Amino acid sequence: MNIFSFIAGIFFLFFGFQKNQTGKEFIDRLYEQYHQKWYHSFTFVQKTENYRNDSLIKSETWYEAGILPYKFRIDFGEPDKGNGVLFRNDSVYVFRNKAVVTARADKNDLLFLIGGLYFMEKSEVYKRFELFGYDLNKSFEATFKGRKVVVVGAGYDGEKVNQLWYDQEKMVLLRMMTFDDGVPFEGVFEGHKKYGKGWSEEKITFYKNGVLDQVEYYYDFKANPNLSADLFDPSHFITTRWK
Repeated sequence: MNIFSFIAGIFFLFFGFQKNQTGKEFIDRLYEQYHQKWYHSFTFVQKTENYRNDSLIKSETWYEAGILPYKFRIDFGEPDKGNGVLFRNDSVYVFRNKAVVTARADKNDLLFLIGGLYFMEKSEVYKRFELFGYDLNKSFEATFKGRKVVVVGAGYDGEKVNQLWYDQEKMVLLRMMTFDDGVPFEGVFEGHKKYGKGWSEEKITFYKNGVLDQVEYYYDFKANPNLSADLFDPSHFITTRWK
């Protein structure tokens, strides 16, 4: 055996039998990349389109603000009308015509995924991935819309389990798929722009049971604005505004 064959054999033994990273290992990398580095607060304007049978049935402007990891509000339409939703400390409050009509527990998985996890302790991050139904023991590599991705939560393409598709280079979420109660739900995240050391998508498209359900377009995004605590207090929701 010549020296080149020997080196090639060692290379194969070392790299050829390396195990694929688990979902947990990728989440660890993701966490280290953005922990306490992501923007902490944000505001943006959202155009929301609702569809039925592939036809647009409603379009509305929403005004959104948040402080990660646990505070997020949406004003539906004109804020003075008092219609909106407030997420605060794992609870949600729904407002209609300036009154609370619903208050219940809700941990808001999307707020967690788009940045909240970077402001939690790692042990809490693991608990929430489990709570939201993602198996961190599973992962595989694939491509999505021409991008190389790491898929967390599934072991192969087509497996009908909750899964997250992350861009390998930018380390941002491109796709989420859930199968809660047997109903497929998919979100596709596009047009990522960088804000400091964090990112925000400009568009999310949601599909329910394989059918177009909602499209969201984001405008006038601001990272790290100074937001009043009253914006996220249910007792002040009607009387405080950021826009």
